[in-house]
Amino acid sequence: MNVTPLVWFITIAVTIAFFVYEFYAHVRKPHEPTIGESARWSAFYIGLALLFGVGIGTVSGWTFGGEYFAGYLTEKALSIDNLFVFLIVMTSFAVPKIYQQKVLMIGIVIALILRGVFIAVGATLIENFSWVFYGFGALLLFLAYRQAFSHGDSNPADGRVMRFVRRHLRVTDEYHGDRLTVVRQGRRWATPMLLTIIAIGFVDLIFAVDSIPAIYGLTEEAYIVFTANAFALMGLRQLFFLIGGLLERLVYLAQGLAVILAFIGVKLLIHALHKNELPFVNGGDPITVIPEIPIWLSLLFIAGTIAVATVASLVKTRGDRGAADPIPVDDAPGEPRGRPTPH
Repeated sequence: MNVTPLVWFITIAVTIAFFVYEFYAHVRKPHEPTIGESARWSAFYIGLALLFGVGIGTVSGWTFGGEYFAGYLTEKALSIDNLFVFLIVMTSFAVPKIYQQKVLMIGIVIALILRGVFIAVGATLIENFSWVFYGFGALLLFLAYRQAFSHGDSNPADGRVMRFVRRHLRVTDEYHGDRLTVVRQGRRWATPMLLTIIAIGFVDLIFAVDSIPAIYGLTEEAYIVFTANAFALMGLRQLFFLIGGLLERLVYLAQGLAVILAFIGVKLLIHALHKNELPFVNGGDPITVIPEIPIWLSLLFIAGTIAVATVASLVKTRGDRGAADPIPVDDAPGEPRGRPTPH
């Protein structure tokens, strides 16, 4: 895939322009978005991402188009899991709803910057060291295990990082609008808003470690990696307010993502064997006995896993809610229905 420096420049410039517009049009004035506003912008960004994928397929071939769509689906699913942790952080810090947009916006921008750095590092490693695929594959298998069995075990708002921050910063007990710091009696104090931003930045760093090896297991094209990540993050703020309580109903999302990460980890290890140059593995010769997983199969597997995890989550939570609902007195077994007839 031939991507010129001009195309890179235009892509990055347009991405920055979208986020600047988002801030000035929607975030600068604190408010809680309506369902209609969130739905319209979520649909716009998802449609834009799909249209971009069609453009890649039309211009550069559908092999690259398939890689983009597989990467976009994976990154979108990981981003939704990221939203769930954002929700935990904002709940822990009791962020007022009218300021949650700003927190999300800053968190998403931090995520994009961190992922950009990881993408550049990953591209350099892949170009110069073919053995890095072994490392990425092993890392994804470990992350898959952690995702499946450790999800939700800790609150990032009360972890070691935040305890360290609290020990070294003077923090007010209350919010002061959406300000990050305030001056009291001539001294600078941090507000809970700043702590929330720091916590979300740390969460972004952790998720970047998950997401970048995952998408490099689907494509080696840095341009596809960047655009899939950028489009996955665009509209994430609106999606948070749109799906709202649905986040808490996606109880099997962690397990679904674990399956996806494990699948891509295996795919990376197979790819590493095909590119093998390590002298202590098969004498430094490639191992091609196991065929590589084609991108169309990866796309189907990822989409199918997300669909199954979502449906299973909604079915389970609906069943749990139904079981928890008390039986109405009028409908209790052995009792006549309706109001008693006066005598």
